Amino acid sequence: MRRALFYWLLAASAAFAQSPKRIVSTAPSITELLYALGVGDRIVGVDRFSRYPAEAQKKQRIGDYMNPNLETIASLRPDLVIIPANPVKLAERLKALRLKVLELDQESIAKLYESFRTVGQATGATAQANKLASTVQGQLDAIRKKAAPLKRTSMMFVVGRTPNRLDGLIVVGQASYLNEIIALAGGENVFRDAVASYPGVSLEEVLARNPDVIVDMGDMADTVGVTDEHKREVTTLWDKLSSVAAVKQHRVHAVASDVYVVPGPRVVDAANAFFAMLHPEAK
Repeated sequence: MRRALFYWLLAASAAFAQSPKRIVSTAPSITELLYALGVGDRIVGVDRFSRYPAEAQKKQRIGDYMNPNLETIASLRPDLVIIPANPVKLAERLKALRLKVLELDQESIAKLYESFRTVGQATGATAQANKLASTVQGQLDAIRKKAAPLKRTSMMFVVGRTPNRLDGLIVVGQASYLNEIIALAGGENVFRDAVASYPGVSLEEVLARNPDVIVDMGDMADTVGVTDEHKREVTTLWDKLSSVAAVKQHRVHAVASDVYVVPGPRVVDAANAFFAMLHPEAK
């Protein structure tokens, strides 16, 4: 028994020794996940949008995953760079610098749980990752169960828009994890048939689909410093579409928080917020 315990401790110690000690994160969701797993002290660099938790703002900035500063990343001497799946071949460019890269796909709830475990395994935080995945899954299942008996409400989430105008609209589509979050919260995404994650749509399409709830984060993707006045201006923009149900019922919500667009541990906060918008009558 003692010998078995000895070998277990030896294996655990070796695994810890091999775990990365200098990690670069290139996306807010990855930064939040690393802190949630208790390995935030190993982060040496983060993207410019990583703001949560507050400690992340003290880390060296490396640009963002679309426009990373490879020289800065290399200068930090990371033994692991974690990136989201992306179209700019960042993994290949980092590997060309002989850096170890871990690429994550977080564009569905199932893949989100998988990313927790993948990062946990890569950082020696397997137990924490399994617990986090189980906790988030349990909380989302509870919201789904609460919403199940309620009438489904149609909803549109605007993630991009020309500032101060109702054009250049980009909304949540079928391939986005947010489409799943809307559904489990008791909503029905009016653009769920759009195959892209974030398709562009016209005002005519919005009028035709007539959502009961509109959530607009369009020109507030940079959530720092957004005022209540700005939010009021956003909701007022939609007043010109007086025939749309959401406008008639005063159910246009201007939001400015990273929880809505960061597929990480705080996805539960987004689900709870959606539930409140979709079912204000529920207690």
